[in-house]
Amino acid sequence: MPEAALRIRVESRIADIPADIWDSCARGSQISTTAGKQLSSLDNTINSASPDPFLSHAFLRAVEESGSATAQTGWLPQHLLLEDENGIIHAACPAFLKSHSRGEYVFDQGWAEAYERAGGEYYPKLQVAIPFTPATGPRLLVRNGPYADFARPALAQGLTQLAGHREASSVHATFLTETDARSFLEAGYLSRTDQQFHWHNAGYASFEEFLAALASRKRKVIRRERREALESGIEIRWITGSDITEEILDAFFGFYMETGSRKWGRPYLTRSFYSLVAEAMPEQILFVMARRAGRWIAGAINFIGANTLFGRHWGAIEHHPFLHFEVCYHQAIDYAIAHGLKTVEAGAQGEHKLARGYLPVTTHSAHWIADPGLRRAFADYLVRERAYVAQANAELAELGPFRRGSQPIEEEP
Repeated sequence: MPEAALRIRVESRIADIPADIWDSCARGSQISTTAGKQLSSLDNTINSASPDPFLSHAFLRAVEESGSATAQTGWLPQHLLLEDENGIIHAACPAFLKSHSRGEYVFDQGWAEAYERAGGEYYPKLQVAIPFTPATGPRLLVRNGPYADFARPALAQGLTQLAGHREASSVHATFLTETDARSFLEAGYLSRTDQQFHWHNAGYASFEEFLAALASRKRKVIRRERREALESGIEIRWITGSDITEEILDAFFGFYMETGSRKWGRPYLTRSFYSLVAEAMPEQILFVMARRAGRWIAGAINFIGANTLFGRHWGAIEHHPFLHFEVCYHQAIDYAIAHGLKTVEAGAQGEHKLARGYLPVTTHSAHWIADPGLRRAFADYLVRERAYVAQANAELAELGPFRRGSQPIEEEP
């Protein structure tokens, strides 16, 4: 059989993998993901020249070479490559050997504590993810070709074999497309769900047209928020491409450190990450920056996909009523409408987003546990958790801000 000639290879630096090959695998997965009806922001037709920004070789290289995701920070790269006997790479998978559970946004610290109380060692574990990025996308990256059908199960199985070689307790693949979630499930992984809030563009011509789809009371609240957010003489600017300067990056990193230090104790990304990623992919980055009295006081960084605006980090050195909502949520909707983007993903969690037009969607992850007893316990827990997430999403959708009959169609990741 032709697949018998394939083998798994592991690379500990994304820089050692040719960028064109990695990006070809990423593009192939996005195209195949959208061939059927997939429940994802990547569900729309993917422009092969504009892959998911987080899957790109440039983004991962910036994360690694900036010192943000390294062995020293508990993120040892272990990227899987599926290659043939001639060394031609047909598929890839971003993976990291981890010594903690920070920066993942699918929380398993309780699992670690339970296993350790039972006398086991939960760390290291193998994490299939884009570091510090709770955005749904392909994780089993498969180039179009004769091995496409075989590649996904081969990578899923290769991850469990690698976990055994590295003496890892488990494998965790997070923020999966439906295609990848099904592949992992067929390979014996456990299924887990969670919740995010996404905004969906129903073909709005303007922010006002979007507001017209909301209930009257919700429209009034958002208009008041937007007005009061700027009352202190604050102006908002969109900055992207060649307009991203080191001055902008310095200002934003100050915001990121101030907010990150309060929320997480230790921010994940280094200052050099922002310079590296802005140099490598400036056209896929949008800063929404707030300025008052001649200085930058707040901002948010977003990444631009083919059809989705991904909101990532926010920070401020001055705090004004509703400025967070304006910079992170309302301006993102404005930008998406102006540029014809179909979805805004505003990051992890946050029921407060519901009142601002962001609807609940279900996110998916897959988990392989080496210890049979631990696996049985987690499988039982996940049955109840999935039922809770489904019920919570249904109830929150009923509480959405849209007028009856005007709610946009939701696409679940």
